[in-house]
Amino acid sequence: MPERYICIHGHFYQPPRENPWTGRVERQPSAHPYHDWNERITDESYRPNAASPILGPGGRVSQRVNNYGHISFNFGPTLLSWLETEAPDVHESLVQADLESRRRFGGHGSALAQAYHHTILPLSNARDKRTELVWGIADFTHRFGRRPEGLWLAETAVDIDTLELMAELGLKFTLLSPYQARRVRPLNSDDTAWRDATGGKIDPSRAYTQKLPSGREIALFFYDGPISQAIAFERLLDRGEALAGRLLSGLLGDGRDEAKLVHIATDGETYGHHHRHGDMALAYALREIEADGRAKLTTYGQFLALHPPTAEVEIAERTAWSCAHGVGRWSADCGCAAGRAGWTQAWRGPLRDALDRLRDSLLPLFESDAAQLLIDPWAARDGYMAVRLDPERRMTAFLTDHARCPLSPGDIARIVTLLELQRYTLMMYTSCGWFFDEVSGIETQQILQYAGRAIQLARELFAVDLESAFLRDLALAKSNLPEHGDAAQVYERFVLAAMAATDGLRSARPFAPRRRASERSAPAAGPVAPNETGEVAA
Repeated sequence: MPERYICIHGHFYQPPRENPWTGRVERQPSAHPYHDWNERITDESYRPNAASPILGPGGRVSQRVNNYGHISFNFGPTLLSWLETEAPDVHESLVQADLESRRRFGGHGSALAQAYHHTILPLSNARDKRTELVWGIADFTHRFGRRPEGLWLAETAVDIDTLELMAELGLKFTLLSPYQARRVRPLNSDDTAWRDATGGKIDPSRAYTQKLPSGREIALFFYDGPISQAIAFERLLDRGEALAGRLLSGLLGDGRDEAKLVHIATDGETYGHHHRHGDMALAYALREIEADGRAKLTTYGQFLALHPPTAEVEIAERTAWSCAHGVGRWSADCGCAAGRAGWTQAWRGPLRDALDRLRDSLLPLFESDAAQLLIDPWAARDGYMAVRLDPERRMTAFLTDHARCPLSPGDIARIVTLLELQRYTLMMYTSCGWFFDEVSGIETQQILQYAGRAIQLARELFAVDLESAFLRDLALAKSNLPEHGDAAQVYERFVLAAMAATDGLRSARPFAPRRRASERSAPAAGPVAPNETGEVAA
């Protein structure tokens, strides 16, 4: 009988929340009784999944399971950085889970990498795409002690250029929505006709290969849409038996004489944060599947090694799993929103245009200045993540590789400031800034803070004022709330206020440690009503 496999993927991610002038996460009252949403979701989801209880007779805990070692998962690198300092027990559980999963799944670990800043890569320029992928790979390798086989794309947003670059960087596969396939055909067959796969008409139970213009290829998996959706809308996480049964039911059917993979993908926060005790349902389901014997748990890397693609696919370019209009949710008033009656998202396009013009204004300033000290400023930017991850051990090697000439301490400080300028320029494209309904939302405020920090560093480095032009561009991004007016007023009210409040920290050390868990502030005194994003505009 052909082998049957099940794989559950969790995409674990929270946007970066650190104040760019202090490096600390500010209090977020809507996360009450916690200091902020990172802390709350860690306690509700990330930590429970590292030691999820399975109940035995009498409702007693019979065992605890590190779910991460039995599923496929990715964590956003900026979230991992926060966990490493604020919840080191969780961070260590993830590292150990990947190590254990390699033993369990024939050398193919559970963890996947992610593009670094959760950027919508089809909307990025070529240089930014490369840096986001290179930094994501570097962060993964640093934490998990191996090169990643696969990589999760933010919002599964994809185009051919991104896949081409992933293949060039040695990545073997990624995971997409079934609605992101355009057409398919068999490999190594006399039947060369393409079959339409739009509208989710693709068999999710196998791996596919996407042939690329360079002659390279990359494997693609298209998750099972109905089962993935059922987790959110059919209460499968109320009982672990229900989740296991639904996954095992996917094995029924076609009678095909080849291996079959049933696999799903959801936000990892589904297990515990969105669905209370969802981690327990997951742990129970994993045990039931293993005990049932009809299917084996697997990872994508293991399945790909055992069962290479037998079909070719062509993707639908510039698409994503959370936008029915391509990638409009991060660039236009496409209709994707939380649904506030009478509200518009026409602000999304002007906001992206404003950030693009700011980035493009910074580009020649950075390039010409950095070229005096660095052999290739853009290669140095790609290599900078190694320094961020381990400055004490890697700075010397970094300078040896990239410096154009002998450097004074002042030269080294300038190089770091130039690269920090670029880091903030990349951070201002974090996808959450566009995802919700309102330009004054806390996520959009966050990316505007990163833009403000980039403008401030440019002023210090080059004695230029880019803020005036940026404010003119932001004024075209109109708020739905009269009290906020437009994005320029949001910037002036929240970003400039944050900048002024931390004026003494304008040159805060880029590698200053974040506060440890023991240094956290006490919980907020009382709840505050959240805005449309689920948080508070302050």
